Amino acid sequence: MNTYTKFLVKTFLSSFFNVFLVFFCLIYILNLLTELEFFKQSDVGTYFPLYLSLINTPMFVFEMFPFIFLISTQFFFNNLFADNEINIFKYSGLKNTKIFSIIAITTLFIGLIIISVFYNFSSNLKNLYLGLKSNYTEDKKYLAVITNNGLWIKDIYNEKTLMINASSINNNELLDTYISEFDKNFEIIRNIKSQKINIAKKEWVIENAEIYVQNNRTIVNSLKINTNFDYALIQNLFSNMSSLSFVELIEMRENYKRLNYSLTEIDLQLLKLISFPLYFILMFVFSGIIMMNTKTLKNKSIKIIIGLFLSVIIYYINNFFYVLGSSEKMSVMSSVFIPLMLLTMINLLLIKNLNAK
Repeated sequence: MNTYTKFLVKTFLSSFFNVFLVFFCLIYILNLLTELEFFKQSDVGTYFPLYLSLINTPMFVFEMFPFIFLISTQFFFNNLFADNEINIFKYSGLKNTKIFSIIAITTLFIGLIIISVFYNFSSNLKNLYLGLKSNYTEDKKYLAVITNNGLWIKDIYNEKTLMINASSINNNELLDTYISEFDKNFEIIRNIKSQKINIAKKEWVIENAEIYVQNNRTIVNSLKINTNFDYALIQNLFSNMSSLSFVELIEMRENYKRLNYSLTEIDLQLLKLISFPLYFILMFVFSGIIMMNTKTLKNKSIKIIIGLFLSVIIYYINNFFYVLGSSEKMSVMSSVFIPLMLLTMINLLLIKNLNAK
Protein backbone atom coordinates (compact mmCIF):
# COMPACT_ATOMS: atom_id res chain seq x y z
CA MET A 1 0.00 0.00 0.00
CA ASN A 2 1.39 3.40 -1.03
CA THR A 3 2.17 6.03 1.61
CA TYR A 4 -0.49 8.42 0.33
CA THR A 5 -3.06 5.59 0.35
CA LYS A 6 -2.25 4.78 3.98
CA PHE A 7 -2.52 8.45 4.86
CA LEU A 8 -5.89 8.90 3.13
CA VAL A 9 -7.37 5.72 4.62
CA LYS A 10 -6.09 6.59 8.11
CA THR A 11 -7.49 10.13 7.88
CA PHE A 12 -10.88 8.90 6.70
CA LEU A 13 -11.08 6.18 9.36
CA SER A 14 -10.23 8.73 12.03
CA SER A 15 -13.05 11.01 10.85
CA PHE A 16 -15.43 8.07 10.60
CA PHE A 17 -14.80 6.77 14.14
CA ASN A 18 -15.03 10.26 15.64
CA VAL A 19 -18.41 10.88 13.98
CA PHE A 20 -19.53 7.36 14.91
CA LEU A 21 -18.75 7.98 18.59
CA VAL A 22 -20.60 11.31 18.55
CA PHE A 23 -23.69 9.69 17.01
CA PHE A 24 -23.50 6.77 19.44
CA CYS A 25 -23.36 9.08 22.46
CA LEU A 26 -26.18 11.31 21.23
CA ILE A 27 -28.44 8.35 20.43
CA TYR A 28 -27.61 6.73 23.76
CA ILE A 29 -28.64 9.89 25.64
CA LEU A 30 -31.91 10.14 23.68
CA ASN A 31 -32.61 6.45 24.34
CA LEU A 32 -31.86 6.93 28.02
CA LEU A 33 -34.33 9.80 28.28
CA THR A 34 -36.98 7.61 26.63
CA GLU A 35 -36.31 4.70 29.00
CA LEU A 36 -36.35 6.95 32.06
CA GLU A 37 -39.73 8.30 30.98
CA PHE A 38 -41.02 4.75 30.42
CA PHE A 39 -39.86 3.44 33.81
CA LYS A 40 -40.64 6.52 35.89
CA GLN A 41 -43.49 4.71 37.64
CA SER A 42 -41.87 1.26 37.69
CA ASP A 43 -39.86 -0.27 40.48
CA VAL A 44 -36.59 -1.01 38.68
CA GLY A 45 -32.95 -0.48 39.57
CA THR A 46 -31.11 2.62 38.36
CA TYR A 47 -28.83 0.52 36.20
CA PHE A 48 -31.70 -1.09 34.25
CA PRO A 49 -32.65 1.93 32.05
CA LEU A 50 -28.92 2.54 31.49
CA TYR A 51 -28.47 -1.05 30.36
CA LEU A 52 -31.56 -1.07 28.12
CA SER A 53 -30.45 2.18 26.48
CA LEU A 54 -27.00 0.72 25.83
CA ILE A 55 -28.23 -2.46 24.13
CA ASN A 56 -30.86 -0.58 22.12
CA THR A 57 -28.48 2.09 20.80
CA PRO A 58 -26.48 0.02 18.24
CA MET A 59 -29.51 -0.70 16.05
CA PHE A 60 -30.43 3.00 15.94
CA VAL A 61 -26.82 3.78 15.06
CA PHE A 62 -27.00 1.21 12.28
CA GLU A 63 -29.93 3.07 10.72
CA MET A 64 -27.89 6.27 10.84
CA PHE A 65 -24.79 4.90 9.10
CA PRO A 66 -25.54 6.51 5.70
CA PHE A 67 -25.46 9.91 7.38
CA ILE A 68 -22.45 8.98 9.48
CA PHE A 69 -20.62 8.37 6.20
CA LEU A 70 -21.86 11.65 4.75
CA ILE A 71 -20.70 13.71 7.73
CA SER A 72 -17.46 11.71 8.08
CA THR A 73 -16.69 12.61 4.47
CA GLN A 74 -17.19 16.28 5.25
CA PHE A 75 -14.71 16.14 8.13
CA PHE A 76 -12.29 14.12 6.00
CA PHE A 77 -12.19 16.75 3.25
CA ASN A 78 -12.13 19.56 5.80
CA ASN A 79 -8.93 18.04 7.17
CA LEU A 80 -7.44 17.90 3.67
CA PHE A 81 -8.47 21.47 2.93
CA ALA A 82 -7.24 22.82 6.29
CA ASP A 83 -3.62 21.86 5.69
CA ASN A 84 -3.84 22.40 1.92
CA GLU A 85 -3.06 18.70 1.50
CA ILE A 86 -5.58 18.37 -1.32
CA ASN A 87 -3.46 20.73 -3.45
CA ILE A 88 -0.23 18.98 -2.44
CA PHE A 89 -1.68 15.71 -3.72
CA LYS A 90 -2.80 17.45 -6.89
CA TYR A 91 0.66 18.93 -7.58
CA SER A 92 2.17 15.49 -6.93
CA GLY A 93 0.08 14.03 -9.73
CA LEU A 94 -2.61 12.44 -7.57
CA LYS A 95 -5.95 13.22 -9.17
CA ASN A 96 -9.12 13.83 -7.23
CA THR A 97 -10.72 10.83 -8.88
CA LYS A 98 -7.94 8.66 -7.42
CA ILE A 99 -8.65 10.02 -3.92
CA PHE A 100 -12.34 9.28 -4.41
CA SER A 101 -11.55 5.76 -5.62
CA ILE A 102 -9.38 4.98 -2.58
CA ILE A 103 -11.99 6.17 -0.09
CA ALA A 104 -14.84 4.52 -2.03
CA ILE A 105 -13.07 1.15 -1.74
CA THR A 106 -12.45 1.82 1.95
CA THR A 107 -16.14 2.67 2.38
CA LEU A 108 -17.09 -0.59 0.66
CA PHE A 109 -14.97 -2.64 3.09
CA ILE A 110 -16.37 -0.76 6.08
CA GLY A 111 -19.88 -1.30 4.71
CA LEU A 112 -19.35 -5.05 4.37
CA ILE A 113 -18.07 -5.22 7.96
CA ILE A 114 -21.08 -3.22 9.16
CA ILE A 115 -23.54 -5.55 7.41
CA SER A 116 -21.84 -8.82 8.32
CA VAL A 117 -20.68 -8.03 11.87
CA PHE A 118 -22.20 -4.86 13.31
CA TYR A 119 -25.74 -5.55 12.07
CA ASN A 120 -25.84 -9.12 13.40
CA PHE A 121 -24.41 -7.93 16.73
CA SER A 122 -26.96 -5.11 16.89
CA SER A 123 -29.90 -7.36 15.99
CA ASN A 124 -28.98 -9.77 18.80
CA LEU A 125 -28.88 -6.87 21.26
CA LYS A 126 -32.20 -5.59 19.90
CA ASN A 127 -33.75 -9.00 20.41
CA LEU A 128 -32.44 -9.04 23.99
CA TYR A 129 -33.80 -5.52 24.52
CA LEU A 130 -37.29 -6.44 23.29
CA GLY A 131 -37.33 -9.55 25.46
CA LEU A 132 -36.34 -7.64 28.62
CA LYS A 133 -38.67 -4.72 28.04
CA SER A 134 -41.65 -6.91 27.16
CA ASN A 135 -41.81 -7.93 30.84
CA TYR A 136 -42.83 -4.34 31.66
CA THR A 137 -45.38 -3.79 28.89
CA GLU A 138 -49.08 -4.51 28.79
CA ASP A 139 -48.52 -6.84 25.83
CA LYS A 140 -46.72 -9.49 27.89
CA LYS A 141 -49.97 -11.42 28.29
CA TYR A 142 -49.80 -12.58 24.68
CA LEU A 143 -47.15 -13.88 22.32
CA ALA A 144 -46.95 -14.81 18.66
CA VAL A 145 -44.19 -16.58 16.75
CA ILE A 146 -43.76 -18.14 13.33
CA THR A 147 -41.98 -21.51 13.11
CA ASN A 148 -41.69 -24.39 10.67
CA ASN A 149 -45.01 -25.64 12.06
CA GLY A 150 -46.86 -22.44 11.21
CA LEU A 151 -48.17 -19.59 13.33
CA TRP A 152 -48.26 -20.08 17.11
CA ILE A 153 -50.15 -17.72 19.41
CA LYS A 154 -50.41 -17.65 23.18
CA ASP A 155 -53.20 -15.40 24.41
CA ILE A 156 -54.65 -14.68 27.87
CA TYR A 157 -58.17 -13.27 27.88
CA ASN A 158 -60.58 -13.15 30.85
CA GLU A 159 -58.31 -15.45 32.88
CA LYS A 160 -58.39 -18.04 30.10
CA THR A 161 -55.28 -19.04 28.16
CA LEU A 162 -55.53 -19.84 24.46
CA MET A 163 -52.82 -21.80 22.65
CA ILE A 164 -53.41 -21.40 18.93
CA ASN A 165 -51.66 -23.06 16.01
CA ALA A 166 -52.48 -22.26 12.36
CA SER A 167 -50.81 -23.84 9.35
CA SER A 168 -51.26 -20.74 7.17
CA ILE A 169 -52.83 -17.29 7.02
CA ASN A 170 -54.74 -15.80 4.11
CA ASN A 171 -55.76 -12.14 4.35
CA ASN A 172 -58.05 -11.98 7.39
CA GLU A 173 -58.32 -15.73 7.88
CA LEU A 174 -56.39 -18.38 9.77
CA LEU A 175 -56.44 -21.72 7.98
CA ASP A 176 -56.25 -25.24 9.39
CA THR A 177 -56.28 -24.07 12.99
CA TYR A 178 -56.19 -25.89 16.34
CA ILE A 179 -57.03 -24.06 19.58
CA SER A 180 -56.54 -25.32 23.12
CA GLU A 181 -58.36 -23.37 25.82
CA PHE A 182 -57.19 -23.52 29.48
CA ASP A 183 -58.51 -22.02 32.71
CA LYS A 184 -56.46 -19.88 35.14
CA ASN A 185 -55.03 -23.06 36.72
CA PHE A 186 -53.99 -24.22 33.26
CA GLU A 187 -56.53 -27.04 33.27
CA ILE A 188 -57.83 -27.90 29.82
CA ILE A 189 -61.36 -26.61 29.12
CA ARG A 190 -61.78 -27.55 25.49
CA ASN A 191 -60.04 -27.99 22.16
CA ILE A 192 -61.32 -26.37 18.98
CA LYS A 193 -60.45 -27.42 15.45
CA SER A 194 -61.39 -25.46 12.34
CA GLN A 195 -60.36 -25.12 8.72
CA LYS A 196 -61.13 -21.40 8.63
CA ILE A 197 -61.26 -18.60 11.24
CA ASN A 198 -62.01 -14.97 10.45
CA ILE A 199 -59.65 -12.76 12.48
CA ALA A 200 -60.53 -9.37 10.98
CA LYS A 201 -61.63 -8.28 14.48
CA LYS A 202 -60.59 -9.30 17.98
CA GLU A 203 -63.80 -11.27 18.17
CA TRP A 204 -62.88 -14.25 16.03
CA VAL A 205 -65.51 -16.08 14.01
CA ILE A 206 -64.78 -19.80 13.78
CA GLU A 207 -66.51 -21.59 10.91
CA ASN A 208 -67.57 -25.22 11.29
CA ALA A 209 -65.86 -25.48 14.66
CA GLU A 210 -65.19 -28.98 15.95
CA ILE A 211 -65.28 -28.71 19.75
CA TYR A 212 -63.73 -31.42 21.90
CA VAL A 213 -64.61 -31.46 25.61
CA GLN A 214 -63.08 -34.50 27.29
CA ASN A 215 -64.24 -37.33 25.02
CA ASN A 216 -67.21 -35.53 23.55
CA ARG A 217 -67.20 -33.98 20.10
CA THR A 218 -69.67 -31.38 18.85
CA ILE A 219 -69.79 -29.27 15.68
CA VAL A 220 -70.88 -25.61 15.67
CA ASN A 221 -71.45 -23.84 12.35
CA SER A 222 -70.30 -20.47 13.67
CA LEU A 223 -68.50 -19.99 16.98
CA LYS A 224 -67.25 -16.64 18.32
CA ILE A 225 -64.37 -16.23 20.78
CA ASN A 226 -62.79 -13.03 22.13
CA THR A 227 -59.02 -12.55 21.94
CA ASN A 228 -56.41 -9.79 22.17
CA PHE A 229 -55.50 -10.36 18.53
CA ASP A 230 -56.80 -9.28 15.17
CA TYR A 231 -55.16 -9.46 11.76
CA ALA A 232 -53.66 -5.95 12.00
CA LEU A 233 -52.07 -6.68 15.38
CA ILE A 234 -50.58 -9.96 14.15
CA GLN A 235 -49.03 -8.09 11.24
CA ASN A 236 -47.53 -5.46 13.55
CA LEU A 237 -46.04 -8.10 15.84
CA PHE A 238 -43.82 -9.29 12.99
CA SER A 239 -42.97 -5.87 11.52
CA ASN A 240 -39.88 -5.31 13.72
CA MET A 241 -37.26 -7.00 11.56
CA SER A 242 -34.36 -5.22 13.23
CA SER A 243 -34.22 -7.88 15.96
CA LEU A 244 -33.35 -10.61 13.44
CA SER A 245 -29.87 -11.34 12.09
CA PHE A 246 -29.28 -11.81 8.38
CA VAL A 247 -29.44 -15.61 8.66
CA GLU A 248 -32.56 -15.40 10.84
CA LEU A 249 -34.21 -13.15 8.27
CA ILE A 250 -33.63 -15.75 5.56
CA GLU A 251 -34.98 -18.53 7.80
CA MET A 252 -37.95 -16.39 8.73
CA ARG A 253 -38.65 -15.71 5.08
CA GLU A 254 -38.94 -19.45 4.43
CA ASN A 255 -41.35 -19.77 7.36
CA TYR A 256 -43.39 -16.81 6.10
CA LYS A 257 -43.57 -18.38 2.65
CA ARG A 258 -44.67 -21.71 4.10
CA LEU A 259 -47.35 -19.96 6.17
CA ASN A 260 -48.55 -17.94 3.15
CA TYR A 261 -47.76 -14.80 5.16
CA SER A 262 -46.86 -11.53 3.42
CA LEU A 263 -43.15 -11.39 2.48
CA THR A 264 -43.14 -7.63 1.87
CA GLU A 265 -41.61 -6.49 5.18
CA ILE A 266 -38.93 -9.16 5.27
CA ASP A 267 -38.00 -8.72 1.59
CA LEU A 268 -37.73 -4.98 2.17
CA GLN A 269 -35.39 -5.53 5.11
CA LEU A 270 -33.22 -8.02 3.20
CA LEU A 271 -32.88 -5.79 0.14
CA LYS A 272 -32.17 -2.81 2.38
CA LEU A 273 -29.30 -4.70 4.03
CA ILE A 274 -27.90 -5.93 0.72
CA SER A 275 -27.99 -2.44 -0.78
CA PHE A 276 -26.46 -0.65 2.22
CA PRO A 277 -22.78 -0.90 1.12
CA LEU A 278 -23.73 0.70 -2.21
CA TYR A 279 -25.75 3.32 -0.32
CA PHE A 280 -22.69 4.14 1.82
CA ILE A 281 -20.50 4.61 -1.27
CA LEU A 282 -23.06 6.86 -2.93
CA MET A 283 -23.35 8.96 0.22
CA PHE A 284 -19.55 9.31 0.37
CA VAL A 285 -19.35 10.34 -3.30
CA PHE A 286 -22.24 12.78 -2.91
CA SER A 287 -20.76 14.38 0.19
CA GLY A 288 -17.29 14.48 -1.37
CA ILE A 289 -18.55 16.25 -4.49
CA ILE A 290 -20.41 18.80 -2.37
CA MET A 291 -17.24 19.44 -0.36
CA MET A 292 -15.13 19.85 -3.50
CA ASN A 293 -17.64 22.34 -4.90
CA THR A 294 -17.73 24.36 -1.68
CA LYS A 295 -14.06 24.20 -0.72
CA THR A 296 -13.69 27.94 -1.27
CA LEU A 297 -16.06 28.49 1.66
CA LYS A 298 -13.89 29.02 4.72
CA ASN A 299 -16.75 28.70 7.21
CA LYS A 300 -16.82 25.02 8.20
CA SER A 301 -20.12 25.41 10.02
CA ILE A 302 -21.90 26.35 6.80
CA LYS A 303 -20.53 23.23 5.11
CA ILE A 304 -21.72 21.03 7.98
CA ILE A 305 -25.15 22.67 7.92
CA ILE A 306 -25.38 22.05 4.16
CA GLY A 307 -24.48 18.41 4.76
CA LEU A 308 -27.07 17.99 7.53
CA PHE A 309 -29.75 19.67 5.41
CA LEU A 310 -29.01 17.33 2.49
CA SER A 311 -29.00 14.36 4.89
CA VAL A 312 -32.50 15.20 6.06
CA ILE A 313 -33.75 15.47 2.47
CA ILE A 314 -32.19 12.13 1.49
CA TYR A 315 -33.57 10.51 4.66
CA TYR A 316 -37.14 11.56 3.92
CA ILE A 317 -36.90 10.57 0.27
CA ASN A 318 -35.72 7.10 1.30
CA ASN A 319 -38.42 6.80 3.94
CA PHE A 320 -41.05 7.86 1.42
CA PHE A 321 -40.06 5.06 -0.94
CA TYR A 322 -39.78 2.53 1.91
CA VAL A 323 -43.35 3.38 2.95
CA LEU A 324 -44.51 2.87 -0.63
CA GLY A 325 -42.78 -0.50 -0.65
CA SER A 326 -44.08 -1.67 2.74
CA SER A 327 -47.64 -0.63 1.83
CA GLU A 328 -47.26 -2.53 -1.48
CA LYS A 329 -48.05 0.56 -3.55
CA MET A 330 -44.71 -0.04 -5.24
CA SER A 331 -42.63 -3.18 -5.68
CA VAL A 332 -40.09 -3.87 -2.95
CA MET A 333 -37.26 -3.83 -5.47
CA SER A 334 -38.28 -0.42 -6.80
CA SER A 335 -38.75 1.09 -3.35
CA VAL A 336 -35.17 0.17 -2.41
CA PHE A 337 -33.30 0.87 -5.62
CA ILE A 338 -35.09 3.91 -7.09
CA PRO A 339 -33.65 6.22 -4.37
CA LEU A 340 -30.21 4.75 -5.03
CA MET A 341 -30.62 5.30 -8.77
CA LEU A 342 -31.65 8.91 -8.18
CA LEU A 343 -28.62 9.47 -5.95
CA THR A 344 -26.38 7.84 -8.58
CA MET A 345 -27.74 10.13 -11.30
CA ILE A 346 -27.17 13.20 -9.13
CA ASN A 347 -23.59 12.09 -8.46
CA LEU A 348 -22.94 11.57 -12.17
CA LEU A 349 -24.26 15.05 -12.94
CA LEU A 350 -22.14 16.70 -10.26
CA ILE A 351 -18.95 14.73 -10.75
CA LYS A 352 -18.04 16.46 -14.02
CA ASN A 353 -14.63 18.16 -14.04
CA LEU A 354 -13.84 16.72 -10.61
CA ASN A 355 -10.10 16.69 -11.27
CA ALA A 356 -10.16 20.40 -12.11
CA LYS A 357 -11.60 21.36 -8.73
